[in-house]
Amino acid sequence: MGLFQLLMKKKELIPLVAFISFAAVGASSFAVYSLQKSDVIIDRKRNPEPWESVDPTVPQKLVTINQQWKPIEELQKVRKATK
Repeated sequence: MGLFQLLMKKKELIPLVAFISFAAVGASSFAVYSLQKSDVIIDRKRNPEPWESVDPTVPQKLVTINQQWKPIEELQKVRKATK
């Protein structure tokens, strides 16, 4: 009740509290949204090497103009040897 009593006494603080609350809710919701996206990986135990599961046919967040994805032969040999 202390905050509400202060706001009733000093009404000029109401817009300040409203803007700060709006900014905090917006920042929190963006953080939750960013963590739920598929390109953000926060689980290191189940997927320790996430770059191996990237689909080369799906465009990533890169500036690519007329780029074609081709598998690297040496990397394919190493991947087959380690499995």
